[in-house]
Amino acid sequence: MRLDLSSQIVLDRVSPRYYRPENEFELSALTRFEKVPTQIYESSVEASLSIARDIAQKIKNKTIAGQKFVLALPGGHSPQTIYQELIRLHKEDGLSFKDVVIFNIYEFYPLVPQSSGNLKLLKESFLDYIDIDLNNVYSPDGQVRKEEILNYCKAYEQTIQNVGGIDYLLLGLGRAGNIGINIAGSSMNSNTRLVLLDQQSRKEAINTFGSLEQVPPSAVTMGISTIMRAREIALIAWGEDKAKSIKDVVEGPVSESVPASCLQAHPNATVHIDLNAAFSLTRINQPWLVTSCEWTSKMIRRAIVWLCFKVNKPILKLTNKDYQDNSLEELLALYGSAYNVNIKIFNDLQHTITGWPGGKPNADDTNRPERATPYPKKVIVFSPHPDDDVISMGGTFKRLVDQKHDVHVAYQTSGNIAVGDEEVVRYVSFLEDVRNKYDANNEVLKKKYA
Repeated sequence: MRLDLSSQIVLDRVSPRYYRPENEFELSALTRFEKVPTQIYESSVEASLSIARDIAQKIKNKTIAGQKFVLALPGGHSPQTIYQELIRLHKEDGLSFKDVVIFNIYEFYPLVPQSSGNLKLLKESFLDYIDIDLNNVYSPDGQVRKEEILNYCKAYEQTIQNVGGIDYLLLGLGRAGNIGINIAGSSMNSNTRLVLLDQQSRKEAINTFGSLEQVPPSAVTMGISTIMRAREIALIAWGEDKAKSIKDVVEGPVSESVPASCLQAHPNATVHIDLNAAFSLTRINQPWLVTSCEWTSKMIRRAIVWLCFKVNKPILKLTNKDYQDNSLEELLALYGSAYNVNIKIFNDLQHTITGWPGGKPNADDTNRPERATPYPKKVIVFSPHPDDDVISMGGTFKRLVDQKHDVHVAYQTSGNIAVGDEEVVRYVSFLEDVRNKYDANNEVLKKKYA
């Protein structure tokens, strides 16, 4: 390993040994904090293809045995690649869904005729492209009368029992740890029922309905107890915005505040995530706590910053005992003492601070975070929201422009999400007023000079 911790910024890949261990012994060590079996994939596509192939094989096994395969499915964006692969397997490999029974996990309520909804999304993205008998597709009714809801939910539970229970239940994960529409506070003993949507759940449904105003206020959902009676459960989550929830679900305590944590008590549940969603898990974010590490410069910096927060000390005051008590003895072995590693990391971090974010031309760039040449540079700033570029890095943005770099901004969101509807209405009203005044002035001028 290099002992000169260069401050050159590079994008390091997570070592595969942390999520693809070579044997059961390594897997046991890496996952010692994980309470649900968790499969980590490099991408959501890789994960989706694997899950789809697993479902397909289970369907085939049931068909050979002359039995129905009962599958419960969610809506949303996360399972769409799984559905696409199942469609491909049906069309190209002859996978048949004639012996499959499908239950929709939840449906929004109330729905008006022809409205968007979970079942409509399932049909448009999956069911319309396979050979399933629609009589074998069951979904909560988003148009049932309010006074019939209680009995309807009981009947839905009975339907599940009548077909022999759910063989395989595919779950998406909400940002707050919810499964189905079982939001924080849902009872572990809950069955299918009507629930009010919280604000986060309504925001997550915008892609289905187009705007927050169109999202219904409630939904009929399978309860946690209903979900837990499935014989096999697969929970999927993609992206770094799910990382905190995954940490809570997989490594935290079972709690009604994180409904998906109930899966810790299921005998055959598996969590499937991509690397971004896995970021907060101990074996990815603090691997030194569970195994020996491949100590790259980036990994060392991360470990030392973590240690500073853990013991509430600045870098230069860390002691040998701090390292030893927090599973970082390997760094003492590499550098000889806490003093040596402290100085190196302090200098390394210090060298990332600069008044020349694009590199200083005609200067020694050995200890600078960015190379001096070429100059000027073409710079692209990715902004998740139309004002994040100036809010999060306004000073850096200005410096890059002042220092004559060619700077561009890429906004990463559509206008309907970035700008509230009320702002659009207000601005359109303003434009209409301006146009009306302009038209009125034109009429005055026409009459005056007619």
